[in-house]
Amino acid sequence: MSAILEVVDLTKHYPAGGNWFGPRRVVHALDGVSFTLAPGETLAVVGESGCGKSTLARCLMRLVDSTSGSVLLGGMEIASGDQLRMRALRRQMQIVFQDPYASLNPRRTVFQLLSEPLRLHQVCARHERRAKAAELLAAVGLRADFLDRYPYELSGGQRQRVAIARALALHPRVIICDEPVSGLDVSVQAQVINLLRRLQGDEGMSYIFISHDLGLVLRIAHRVAVMYLGQIVELGDAKALTRRVMHPYSQALFSATPVADPSAAAGRRRIVLSGDLPSPIDLPAGCRFHMRCPYRQDICVQRKPELNEVEGRLVRCHFAGEPGFPPAAGPNGHATTTHSTATDSAAARDVRATVA
Repeated sequence: MSAILEVVDLTKHYPAGGNWFGPRRVVHALDGVSFTLAPGETLAVVGESGCGKSTLARCLMRLVDSTSGSVLLGGMEIASGDQLRMRALRRQMQIVFQDPYASLNPRRTVFQLLSEPLRLHQVCARHERRAKAAELLAAVGLRADFLDRYPYELSGGQRQRVAIARALALHPRVIICDEPVSGLDVSVQAQVINLLRRLQGDEGMSYIFISHDLGLVLRIAHRVAVMYLGQIVELGDAKALTRRVMHPYSQALFSATPVADPSAAAGRRRIVLSGDLPSPIDLPAGCRFHMRCPYRQDICVQRKPELNEVEGRLVRCHFAGEPGFPPAAGPNGHATTTHSTATDSAAARDVRATVA
């Protein structure tokens, strides 16, 4: 199946000032991010605050221009080109922001908010817009009488449903969800997630779901991309990642995911990373994670790891795929390896000796 969205080496650097005599300093928000998105697929993007998730969303929508790289939507380049072509392409990709109260104009009614994209893209005649807006509200589980309300008259969950309805107005092929439920109660989060899953089944849309909540991500995602300091460090099938992770940073993230089963939770070990997140202006040499990695070796400091395919997924680690690596308990509470220690490589043995 051909990809509906293809991102190749997407890079975004922000100027960070400097002086007349020193080199130009930049913030490395994104550095060479690449992935594909298939029709009807949900790709989750996870990581700490500051890893580049929201910058990725804005570059994909071209709300900000990327420094370099390519973004192909249905085979058409959207990372560069004139705004006239972008206007047509925006019908195919929409975004749902994290805070619906900030993204919805408080001076406009729900009808005005939903009718604006219908008017700008000439989806229907003027006399048909109210009926179309009512259909959009019905699709997200709201009554037609909400059309005459203002955002401040709605609850947080209702406002987010209106934001989703607005994203659906143009029948896009891709919707980017930038932490769409992080500010909602748990029960409302479940309602919105179930709504997104139902709409995906009905409309066949693809999602890029950005979140820091792995427990939530695993309920909706087909694949997961783990980001650290502007780069993807692991990308693979969501179910496979719950069984075994290959990057130490992914392992730390998954170890913090809550587990409902007490017996499973009892066998898990929480991995707490030491040290602070390095500055995206002054990046460390070698692997960007080595300053916080409990398994680092000399090669991690000296050489940058590439994003290579290992056992059906992409991993940015020198030791990915080595028997017994990572050596600690995995996200399901069991050892992350099924290999015999008799066949372990020298690199894996060195890693375990370091953390012993």
